[in-house]
Amino acid sequence: MIRHRAAVTGSPVSHSLSPALHRAAYAGLGLGDWSYERRETAPADLPVLLTEMAAPVQTGPVWAGLSVTMPHKQALLAHLDVVDPLAEAVGAVNTVVAQRSGAGGALLTGFNTDVAGIVGALRETAHRTPGDFSQKHPPIERAVVLGSGATACSALAALGELGAGRITVVARRHAGPGRALSAAHRMGLDIEAVTWKPVDPASNAQVARYLVSADVVVSTLPAKAADPLAGPVGEVLDRSGGTRPGAVLLDVVYDPWPTALAEAWARGGGAVAPGWLMLLHQAVPQVQLMTGQHPDIELMREALLSALTTPAATLAH
Repeated sequence: MIRHRAAVTGSPVSHSLSPALHRAAYAGLGLGDWSYERRETAPADLPVLLTEMAAPVQTGPVWAGLSVTMPHKQALLAHLDVVDPLAEAVGAVNTVVAQRSGAGGALLTGFNTDVAGIVGALRETAHRTPGDFSQKHPPIERAVVLGSGATACSALAALGELGAGRITVVARRHAGPGRALSAAHRMGLDIEAVTWKPVDPASNAQVARYLVSADVVVSTLPAKAADPLAGPVGEVLDRSGGTRPGAVLLDVVYDPWPTALAEAWARGGGAVAPGWLMLLHQAVPQVQLMTGQHPDIELMREALLSALTTPAATLAH
């Protein structure tokens, strides 16, 4: 009998691989009375779902939590009872936990585990290169974030945690309360904002030079959005003799994979962290928050890689 339920919500969400991760975690923890599903939710219907989660216990499974994907990560903040300080600073929530006392209504608390996902993916990839971001004073002199939305805000927090020095945010637009500039201000980060025009060859060449000069690049752009940069990056890498020693690119896309940008980066000698690695590392603390137990990351990795090789399982979280 299912006693506890969790889900991933967004729009669209039918392609999410989060169920493979969470179900594998539940199996490893012996939580046979837990379920995890996909829950398609349009923006207008988000308050209805949250009301359902917070309702007093009646019959059937009790809501434990939600994994949250686009377009709800920022809009969700206004609907929660409590927001964790990190999520508040970032300005984005990707995890909601229903905290209960007895059979009464739940207190809905928002967290951000995307930051942990980015840190984990970069650290794991760096362990395979001359650079090692696990050190107390990591050698990240320069970092670049592509994009300025919710995931870019999380990337800024991750780079701050890793001790990055100079951080540049490259995006088509920077203005707005939910953009990376606002998040950087809340977190006390001093960043350089560069406006990118993908249809302008000169702009692509300028951005390519920023990327190649970086120790860490985090692309938070949707699938194919970074493709205009692949050619210019390859050209700069050819002229410069390759990436900086130990340089890492994290591309949050994982379908199609590899992306054109990731291929160009790898040809230039740089290490590449795929988007699925971020998904894995953000799911581990999500499971911990929802269940109160520590899952086996290797079981989750195995389930995720299996899902990625299944034709019906396309991407994203």
